[in-house]
Amino acid sequence: MSYFSELSQQYIAGQWCPGSGSWDIVDLNPYNGEKLASITVATVDQVDQAYRAAEAAQREWAGVNPYERRLVFERALRVIEEHEREITDAIIAELGGTHLKAGFELGLTKDLLREAMQLSLRAEGRVLPSPVDGKENRLYRLPVGVVGVISPFNFPLFLSVKAVAPALALGNAVVLKPHQDAPIVGGTLVARIFERAGLPAGLLNVVVTDIAEIGDALLEHPVPKVIAFTGSDRVGRHVATVAASHFKRSILELGGNSALIVLDDADLDYAVDAAVFSRFAHQGQVCMAANRVLVDRAVLAEFTGKFVAKVASLTVGDPKDPATQLGPLINSVQADALTAQVDQAVADGATVLLRGSTVGTLMEPVVLTDLAPDAPILRRELFGPVALLVPFDGEDEAVALANDTPFGLSGAVHTGDTERGVRVAKRIETGMIHVNDGTIHDEAIVPFGGEKNSGLGRLNGESTVDAFTTLKWISIQHGRSRFPF
Repeated sequence: MSYFSELSQQYIAGQWCPGSGSWDIVDLNPYNGEKLASITVATVDQVDQAYRAAEAAQREWAGVNPYERRLVFERALRVIEEHEREITDAIIAELGGTHLKAGFELGLTKDLLREAMQLSLRAEGRVLPSPVDGKENRLYRLPVGVVGVISPFNFPLFLSVKAVAPALALGNAVVLKPHQDAPIVGGTLVARIFERAGLPAGLLNVVVTDIAEIGDALLEHPVPKVIAFTGSDRVGRHVATVAASHFKRSILELGGNSALIVLDDADLDYAVDAAVFSRFAHQGQVCMAANRVLVDRAVLAEFTGKFVAKVASLTVGDPKDPATQLGPLINSVQADALTAQVDQAVADGATVLLRGSTVGTLMEPVVLTDLAPDAPILRRELFGPVALLVPFDGEDEAVALANDTPFGLSGAVHTGDTERGVRVAKRIETGMIHVNDGTIHDEAIVPFGGEKNSGLGRLNGESTVDAFTTLKWISIQHGRSRFPF
């Protein structure tokens, strides 16, 4: 596939070049183990080159008319639309994403680029009054300068562009490090899209590397003022600590352990559909996925029967087959770790309602219930096709169970009474929650982010302006000030 042969390099200062490290990141197809690409890692010196190139290019870019900047994102959108088939194939090959997943990710990415066009025009200033006669207070929104972006493997095109495009639109430059399991789709493909869109050289740099090679150089480097990280809470905690120690702002989009709550007056058929999609989309490798499905005991038996039947009907297999609904997990390490967690939960007394086999990276769906209240699996992010059914009695217990987790990203409440759903939703400790819908949503103008261990800060819309700009106060004294001495 051409992307994997053409884009297996670093992209620094507008030039494609090999990494200067002594070892390679090998990019594998998670379904069949085929080698897609081999990329020699970038070194600390190349990280420095990338940041210095970004710093130099940003000075001029910040002064470019925003109406001109927005044209880059219009062209980037056209590039994606013109190459949608090839990008879909790359998502399927590198991520094990199904056709459905690829279409979903591309749709989100295109919406984000449309929003980036508008963001170019949103860094608005303000004039504030002063208690001092003749003084004018101006507030200017300015680019932060250079942004470091670290993206994950699950939705790498979208989640890379989610930080890259708004940061560029607001006058910044970017250095992007994609996940080593998605170096093309989450990294060098993004560079190629913006290269073809006419983004000036140096404004976007992509370094494919690993902490084993560069340590914390990407975080500690003096040039970037903001670090945008999407990934696990464990790594996010480290990113936040290092960034804070160097007086950098961090924007963290971390893991989740979402609950989808089914109240006693819910439309059960609809709730089942929402719960199955919310748990098993992209094999459950979604931070917003509904790990836990909480069901009122009054409807538990009926819901469970319908839920298990629908999950059992899901097709697991080759993601290239348009009929496949669940493809492989990203690697065998993830599949083995999740299988071990299921084994432990069953050994501790959980009841298996559905469980297929795990062969390599292909894991058939699992549904467990009768979990002990202190079962470790209830408090972890399960990045795979495992659903936990948990009964409750009444709204108060549902809220307590939903909040009994260190995470707080997304959630959902199903009920026949919309305002009842809103009342319950307000009590759930999450950054986002949806009434009578699934848990997986991301809209380009709505603030996205979590509470507790699910992250710091928000992205999308006006929140993105806050994330990637800084406020500068310039006062003007018309006439003469009086000084006390």
